[in-house]
Amino acid sequence: MPDGSEHVAVRVAERIAEIPAEAWDACAGRDDPFVSYAFLGALEDAGCVSADSGWLPHHLAVEGPDGAIAGVAPLYVKGHSQGEYVFDWGWADAYERAGGRYYPKLQCAVPFTPVPGRRLLTRPGPGAEQTQAALAAGMVELVQRHRLSSVHVAFAPESQVRLLEERGWLVRRGIQYHWHNQGYRSFDDFLAGLTSRKRKTIARERRRVAEAGIATPILCGADIKPRHWDAFHRFYVDTYDRKWGYPYLNREFFDLLTERLGDRVVLVMAELEGRPIAGALNLRGSDALYGRNWGAAGDYRFLHFEACYYRAIDFAIENRLGRVEAGTQGPHKVQRGYLPVDTFSAHWIADPGLREPVRDFVRREARQILREKELMMGASPYRRGDDT
Repeated sequence: MPDGSEHVAVRVAERIAEIPAEAWDACAGRDDPFVSYAFLGALEDAGCVSADSGWLPHHLAVEGPDGAIAGVAPLYVKGHSQGEYVFDWGWADAYERAGGRYYPKLQCAVPFTPVPGRRLLTRPGPGAEQTQAALAAGMVELVQRHRLSSVHVAFAPESQVRLLEERGWLVRRGIQYHWHNQGYRSFDDFLAGLTSRKRKTIARERRRVAEAGIATPILCGADIKPRHWDAFHRFYVDTYDRKWGYPYLNREFFDLLTERLGDRVVLVMAELEGRPIAGALNLRGSDALYGRNWGAAGDYRFLHFEACYYRAIDFAIENRLGRVEAGTQGPHKVQRGYLPVDTFSAHWIADPGLREPVRDFVRREARQILREKELMMGASPYRRGDDT
């Protein structure tokens, strides 16, 4: 591949194992477990990410003039739009109805993971922006060389999205719902900051779960045994089969996750009379707890809120984490203390016949999303002024 600038060269790795782990993690850092070599490598080694799943690794690495790796990007050739959470099915349908070929495309993302974070991963230092630009140029060059329709960078920080926008990429807004720790000493301290009605609602929901005899222990690291993963994977598969279709993660992945990132795994296991009935998987970052997957053996009232939202808040308070990110969708999270935050993605589309309609779409969508955010903030459960 041609140089991304006068001073760097960009190459493709068809497996993350082709890039030294220490070099990848020097670019990815320690804050975000999802862009770590361990997490992305586990997805590949377990077979969750492969040509068969429609996620063909095509990672980029930027080498400096001394041959050292200065930046990397998790990149995949996609034959569909599943497992991305930034939905472009409408774009694909419109383009193919007009006689175009939308797939394959390139996706710069963490597979099956709508967690915002850096996607253009660079070593810290004064050359970081140049390296990011080289990664972006490398993606565009791949689209042009292989006659692909587009490349998409999902859930990137606004700073990286604006860098791409300056280079002609389209920017798309989204919303997620996060809980922020205001220095709370306990869950009751958090509740005290809510209006009376919301405070009573949450307390009642937690009480109903306890009165049903359901315990929700939090397991971390070595406390998580194969039997826990056996149960969780069964719940996860059953829930996907009922609600969302294809379960992306296989049983082997969870063993690899414990082996390689055990200190980052936080598993809430719900038990009734000592028998596991549900589970919520989280990963811990340097200042955040990231809610990822949920599964249950049946419908237990309020258990989803308890396991996924309230126990996550418990853990964050106890461990002095700054926030809990509970995944995509869910305005119902607002009433439980999770407020809307902006998310961003960037899109480079080769064909002007598709690019211009998409440009118009994302502009109109952004206005709608900003209105939605304003409405959700207006429904905040937190006390304001003389509220009780």
